[in-house]
Amino acid sequence: MTEKPVKHTRRVRYSGTHPRKFREKYKELNPEKYPDDVKRVIERGQTPAGMHLPICVREIIEALKLKQGMSGIDCTLGYGGHSSRILSRIIPDGMLIGIDVDSAELAKTEKRIRNSGYDKSVFVSRHMNFSQIKDCLDARPEGFDFILADLGVSSVQLDTPDRGFSFKNPAPLDLRLDNSSGETAAQLIFRVTEDYLTDLLVENADEPYAKLLGKTILRRKKECQTTTGLASVIAETLQTKGLKPAECKPSIQRVFQALRIEVNNEFEALDQLLSSIPECLKSSGRVAILSFHSGEDRRVKKSFKGFTEQGIYSECVRRPVRPSFQEKYDNPRSSSAKLRWAVRL
Repeated sequence: MTEKPVKHTRRVRYSGTHPRKFREKYKELNPEKYPDDVKRVIERGQTPAGMHLPICVREIIEALKLKQGMSGIDCTLGYGGHSSRILSRIIPDGMLIGIDVDSAELAKTEKRIRNSGYDKSVFVSRHMNFSQIKDCLDARPEGFDFILADLGVSSVQLDTPDRGFSFKNPAPLDLRLDNSSGETAAQLIFRVTEDYLTDLLVENADEPYAKLLGKTILRRKKECQTTTGLASVIAETLQTKGLKPAECKPSIQRVFQALRIEVNNEFEALDQLLSSIPECLKSSGRVAILSFHSGEDRRVKKSFKGFTEQGIYSECVRRPVRPSFQEKYDNPRSSSAKLRWAVRL
């Protein structure tokens, strides 16, 4: 019997040298298959689509004093960049719990880590908010040797258009870290008052045009149900005040940031995490927190200083550790990062 020839199907291609749609960037979305292409993107100082480059890795490893046999928690697993490097230093006999509120990315990262050879005796993933960190004590009632939290939004989330974190591509205005529950930013805009939105823009983002933007966004809220729609309303509003298009971008970024923080209750969750950490650490256990926003850093600084004065932490860093000049050059998204650490008495 003659076998039928297998029909050849060409892979999807895009026209030109620069793909316009996220899903067309197939090389960056397949780093294992196209490592050279991904390398070239990184060398240009950019983060490849579908990837997240961990920030301050060397500084975090030094702050946590990692060694074999340690147990710890990565409160913001994300793409798994920090966890992968931590695991390589605590094995054998070490154990890491990686938690994340983003169920979609959590499953992908767990699979990636499993494929690297780490089984459940070494790495455990949990879908939860880090405000519930004390629940992890069921695995280590005596506490953990270290705790890490990277408070930045993952590049994977920023670069995935349908998540609604970026205004570069049109998408529903979502901004939820866990898009399986809770209200979206679009729903929030329809619910709140002008005074509430104005206060939110000030408290969550220090937005200088908060009052003007709060009033305009609510007046034109039907136009603000998408990422590009909200960005356009902000830009048009500020241009009437004499700002040039490029000068409007910082305010657009701050408004998105303020809405994201509110939608995900990020400050409340961080406050709960900070108050729970001492109970989750062993004696001489260490905590390191990487923040990217002044409001976050203020909370971390106040917590560490307060617990040190109370004699709960034996020491804490006085000034935040910043990324090296080379890292900021290689990865511009690291520029605003601040790392603080503390040691349990």
